[in-house]
Amino acid sequence: MTASDPRPVGEDDLHAFVDGRLDPGRRDRVEAWLAAHPEAAARVAADRAVRERLRARLAPVADEPIPARLRIANLAGPRRRRIPRWWPNAAAAALLLTVGGAAGWVGRGAVPSAGAPAEPMTQAAVSAFRTYVVEAAHPVEVRAEGSTDLVRWLSARLGRPVTVPDLRAQGFRLMGGRLLPAGDEPAAMLMYDDDRGTRLTLYSRAGPTGGRGVFRYARADDVAAFSWIDAGMSYVVTARTDEARLLRVAEAVDAQVSGKREGAR
Repeated sequence: MTASDPRPVGEDDLHAFVDGRLDPGRRDRVEAWLAAHPEAAARVAADRAVRERLRARLAPVADEPIPARLRIANLAGPRRRRIPRWWPNAAAAALLLTVGGAAGWVGRGAVPSAGAPAEPMTQAAVSAFRTYVVEAAHPVEVRAEGSTDLVRWLSARLGRPVTVPDLRAQGFRLMGGRLLPAGDEPAAMLMYDDDRGTRLTLYSRAGPTGGRGVFRYARADDVAAFSWIDAGMSYVVTARTDEARLLRVAEAVDAQVSGKREGAR
């Protein structure tokens, strides 16, 4: 790309700008465009700040040596057909390598921190969270005791298999779920809680077809969210908790939904 590159600035340019991957000419063009679009500039600045915060937090883990069983030489042979997507001891390192950690601007449909405009998917997830987590009598439509019916019902309404992740290892148990309107597409919301009464939601609906992206982080006042896209679905996990704990939940959800999808192939 050169300074005379006539293409308009797009999402790919913004992704690369946050990651520091633009050549000087294209970077100058993007900077000029951002100067004329303050909302986009605020979003980029917020994503950069979160990216650096998470990079600093995960740096000690990223510096750990990769276990021998996960090194390229040991994966290349009989395991060539099935390379692990989430490496237990190298998860943070993998996140850092893909757009500087879980908060990269790329792909996964989330948002920056407080003060920057949120994307519609995350806005909808946070709005649903605020609406239903305060409910004492009816926080969900179908309770966890009917989880088989819940999965069948949500899958039928969304027109694709819905997975109910097991988050007990992260300290959360399933309360149940409900169906929500999402424009022309329905959305599923699962709700979890922990022993301290902290509630967490997993919001999912049909998303961009093909591919996957890294996590993106957002905080609106006291509510935090991680979101991403994968294989035609968009996901948002939302809770009143800290980034590190919510990131662990997002990783667990992604590992389970992607693992079950691969197992069905």
